[in-house]
Amino acid sequence: MPFLTPPTPPKATAPSLLPPKPLGSYPPTGLRVLIIGTGLAGLTASLECLRKGHTVQILERNPTINTAGDMYFMGLSATRFLSHWPDMAREFDAISLRDAWMETFKHDGTRMIPALRVADRLRDQGLDPDTPPGTFQMRPLVYQMYVRQVERLGVAIEFGKKVVEYWEEEDKAGVVTEAGERYGADVVIAADGVGSKSQKLVGGQVRAMKSGRAMWRAAFPKEHLDKNPEVKAFFSMKEGETGEEPIIRTWLGPGTYAMTLTRPDTMIWVMNHDVTGSEKESWNHTIDAAEVLENMDKGVGPAPWSPMFKELIKLTPPNTIVNFELFWRNPQPKWASPGGRVVNIGDAAHSFLPASGNGATQAIEDAVSLATCLQLGRDNIPEAVRAHVRMRFIRNACAQKMGFSNAELLQDTDWSKVKLDPRRAQPKLPSWVWSHDPEAYAYEVYDRVVDSIRKGVPFDEDESIPPNYPPGYKYKPWSIEKIMEDMRNGKTVELGEGNWD
Repeated sequence: MPFLTPPTPPKATAPSLLPPKPLGSYPPTGLRVLIIGTGLAGLTASLECLRKGHTVQILERNPTINTAGDMYFMGLSATRFLSHWPDMAREFDAISLRDAWMETFKHDGTRMIPALRVADRLRDQGLDPDTPPGTFQMRPLVYQMYVRQVERLGVAIEFGKKVVEYWEEEDKAGVVTEAGERYGADVVIAADGVGSKSQKLVGGQVRAMKSGRAMWRAAFPKEHLDKNPEVKAFFSMKEGETGEEPIIRTWLGPGTYAMTLTRPDTMIWVMNHDVTGSEKESWNHTIDAAEVLENMDKGVGPAPWSPMFKELIKLTPPNTIVNFELFWRNPQPKWASPGGRVVNIGDAAHSFLPASGNGATQAIEDAVSLATCLQLGRDNIPEAVRAHVRMRFIRNACAQKMGFSNAELLQDTDWSKVKLDPRRAQPKLPSWVWSHDPEAYAYEVYDRVVDSIRKGVPFDEDESIPPNYPPGYKYKPWSIEKIMEDMRNGKTVELGEGNWD
């Protein structure tokens, strides 16, 4: 979970760089699209493919769409697409934080940066307080918003369909389920996460490496704080111009970081920690508060965690704390099958550390970009898919690498520098990330990208194509193993050439 500056705009969404074009604005393309998975990537792909005139079918392994969880960061570059979905835009605006504040502590409870309005922090960074880089959102509320939209549209979703194999022929592709059912379409979008069986067809499973890290995460009704008036007072909302306003408190310590968010009806806390042995890569895996309290002081040095934070953990109701294991996966440039009829998006194509603040953002961007490329290249699907991958890979590889740099910043904060510049106590979310519009970009560069593919010119060497990654950057393959080796040797994460700010 990133500790990025959350927004407090009059509107939670910023307009697309293109005029709004709601459902029905585009003629049918005749393309049949099969989507596997109902995460953010899959659901966004279903909506955008429908809007672009494609026919959509979705398969989901679970009996329902999972709307559980706590919160994540959704960048402006992702939420621009809501401009084309007025019902969703209004609902997104309604569930977004308003007039939020931010306060920073050392892990032991020492206040380092007093509570400031997020708008003021944005202004201090030279950003427009009315156009922030993104918003923290409650995962359940966002997914309920998506569910209502797909239900309004009558999107065809078949549940309980566990996909065990992807296949491809010259002019179509499809999947086989655990029950032996065979589905086919003109193009298959694999949005079924890091363990997607599509990777066998696309180019081999990217080996998941244990990071040795995990996240404790919990969200629960704020009424549970009534049991301890001192904790309730400490974690109260901030009195502001509009009454009581939400506040984010970040906690930074040696090899760890945490965040609390107090909303009108909900209390949320998350903490990055060394693995304890009970972790799983699952939102449904919960542990007892006693396990957190037993392990949270390990590895943080002589100063233990804040007693107030520990009391908050004690108030967390049973079956609420998720112990989510973090895996690392090296960038994988192969997102499409040999024939270009199967394509990975979201976590199936790339995975992110929580500190990156980019997992949800890039998943949504993927979906918007792919739906647009399929519309533009509907007469040559393999070429359209390859153009989409070319537009997306370097951008995602840069965002992934930035996640390691941000994690290093959070877990090894130089407080002497923070006193001079508070921005050093929060990770970067640079303009090349949040100012992007994946739909407008695809319309702008599609023909040039296709031409560069035909000519065999690398994407970052075609000067006619504006970069959607750090300006001046030239992609060089990198590995997590090398980054970790450098960190063990006391070297900082080298992002590379170009302007990453």
